[in-house]
Amino acid sequence: MAISFIRIDDRIIHGQVVTRWMSERKCDGVVAVDDPSAKNPVLAKMLKSAVPLPLKGFVMTEEEIIQKWPKIVESKRQYFLIARSPETLVRIFESGVDFISQLSELNVGPMSARDGAKKYGKNLSMLSAEESAFDTLQKYGMTISFQLVPDSKKKTWDELKAEGGA
Repeated sequence: MAISFIRIDDRIIHGQVVTRWMSERKCDGVVAVDDPSAKNPVLAKMLKSAVPLPLKGFVMTEEEIIQKWPKIVESKRQYFLIARSPETLVRIFESGVDFISQLSELNVGPMSARDGAKKYGKNLSMLSAEESAFDTLQKYGMTISFQLVPDSKKKTWDELKAEGGA
C-alpha cells in the first residue's frame, strides 16, 4: 500500500501533521494536492520544507497527481495524501486517482471559518459544497472522521451531520 493516511486540512502541511500524525502512521513522504499552493513556488517550497528530512514532500496540482498517480501507487514508500478541501479529493477521484482502494479512511482536520460557512465546532466550518463533497466521498466508500490530532476526540461525518452545525 502506498497511501498510509489521507487528510483534509486547510493548512495542508504543518506542525500537527508532521509531528503528531507521522508518529502514528508509517510515512516516507507527504503528497499535498492543492492547485494554488503548487502554482506558487514560494508557498510550495515552504510546505515541502515542513516535512522533516529524510522524508520527501511533494506539492502537486490536481493535474499533476492524476498524471503521477500510477508511479505513486507502485512505490514501495508510504505516503500521506493531504488536500486543502474535500472537493479536491472528489475531483481527483472522479478523474481516476483511486486513493479509496489504497485507504478508505479519511481524516479531517481544521477547516477555518469563512463567509457562508456553517460552523460545526471550534476549528471546523464548512461551505455547502464541502458538505456535499463529504457526502460524495462517503458514497464512494470512504469512512470520514473529524479529528485534529491522534489523541483528540473523533467524530464521524454522520455524527456531525446529525448535530446540524450552527
